[in-house]
Amino acid sequence: MTPAAEARLTRVARLRAAHSYGLVLGLIIVVFVFTSVAPNSSWADSTLVLLQSLTLVTALWTSGVAQADSKISIGLVALATASALALLVFGGDFFKAVVLVLAGLLTIATIATVALGIVDQGEANVKAVTGAVCVYVLIGLLFVFLYGVIAVVSSGDFFAQGTDGTRSLRLYFSFVTLATLGYGDYTPAHELGRTLAIVEALFGQLYLVTVIAVLVSRMRGREPAQP
Repeated sequence: MTPAAEARLTRVARLRAAHSYGLVLGLIIVVFVFTSVAPNSSWADSTLVLLQSLTLVTALWTSGVAQADSKISIGLVALATASALALLVFGGDFFKAVVLVLAGLLTIATIATVALGIVDQGEANVKAVTGAVCVYVLIGLLFVFLYGVIAVVSSGDFFAQGTDGTRSLRLYFSFVTLATLGYGDYTPAHELGRTLAIVEALFGQLYLVTVIAVLVSRMRGREPAQP
């Protein structure tokens, strides 16, 4: 057996032995709630990027990719801490945009890590479904950060209603779009914002009718038949 194959087996063995995505989902819920209730301030943005780095480190550990005290985990936390401190010390739109971009990149990395863990399961089970739910919520949070970057760097208002919106309002808009509810009370003013909203809506629909639906149906298929 090749070293790469052995490493993969070790990762899968660790994952199946003791880890689940409950802790990751818990941290994602903390990020969601904090995004909803925290004020529109630099310290809140700094806290968010730190929470995102902690979520990624936890996902890396849960998926068996890296230990919590590994160099990559420590490096991610250090990078997030440095960017958070830079925003608090220097402030300004530039460092705010940097922190939002970093938070988005950390979210993308977390999505990829959890997706790897789901694939490593090799079967539809509770861990896989929990991981899939994590990915769904993370997609909504990712677009919150993307909308925030546009609001910071663009010259005009993000929403056609004449406002950039607070972080909480962009969270509301993101998940309304992801769920394709289409209330219409807030709409993007820029072409880039509209394009991202379309992409998010497509992601939301396709993800629910493919990944989540397939996992749940396969779990039901594994249930023993009733006598």
